[in-house]
Amino acid sequence: DCDNLWWDAFTTEFFEDDAMLTVTFCLEDGPKRYTIGRTLIPRYFRSIFEGGATELFYVLKHPKESFHSNFVSLDCDQCTMVTQNGKPMFTQVCVEGRLYLEFMFDDMMRIKTWHFSIRQHREILPRSILAMHDPQMLDQLAKNITRCGLSNSTLNYLRLCVILEPMQELMSRHKTYSLSPRDCLKTCLFQKWQRMVAPPAEPARQAPNKRRKRKVSGGSTVSSGGSSNNNSNSKKKSPANSFSLSSQVPDLVGTKTCTVPELEDRS
Repeated sequence: DCDNLWWDAFTTEFFEDDAMLTVTFCLEDGPKRYTIGRTLIPRYFRSIFEGGATELFYVLKHPKESFHSNFVSLDCDQCTMVTQNGKPMFTQVCVEGRLYLEFMFDDMMRIKTWHFSIRQHREILPRSILAMHDPQMLDQLAKNITRCGLSNSTLNYLRLCVILEPMQELMSRHKTYSLSPRDCLKTCLFQKWQRMVAPPAEPARQAPNKRRKRKVSGGSTVSSGGSSNNNSNSKKKSPANSFSLSSQVPDLVGTKTCTVPELEDRS
């Protein structure tokens, strides 16, 4: 329980509540892609250490940072995930790939998107171990302890997440409303059906602007007869002069705009 609380606190500190973590790699039976949400992220990092790792860190070479409207992205095509493994024997595993991160542009700068695409990996042993003339030991050292740089513990957990990830809504509803699993499933299916059959929301129509007509006053008087003749013979005024500009001009709203000594590659 203490370990679970520690890993959950770790994830809360560095990941957003709606964060998504994706890992892609290729095994013997084809390419794999696993995407998990915030609830399952703590157990992912814990599985790395449960698989025998005692230390984990990432080495980034020439990362590119980009600033967007509400987030900051980091793209590193030369990323190496390094793990130090003590079981069954000291081994350093270097996993090379591409790492893409998105951080929310706020005070906490937590991760919203994590995507690690694995290309290849290496397992490195100390020379002192290879100098041992023990056939059984050498046969054991010749076997890889990981698959594509990931331990069996991590691979099994990612396969389990394929089932757990779609069930997060059911688990959350069961924890919140204390409903039975059957009732949670019925409620989720009913709400999903409601969203499917609901008509699409119509776009809000903009009401036409009402034009105000200028009132013509009939009580105007002429001081002399001559002036009345001049007014009757004068040219008609342009419509633009008598039209109210306030009815045409809309209001404008401003917009804001580790170096390990004496190591060699596993043959």
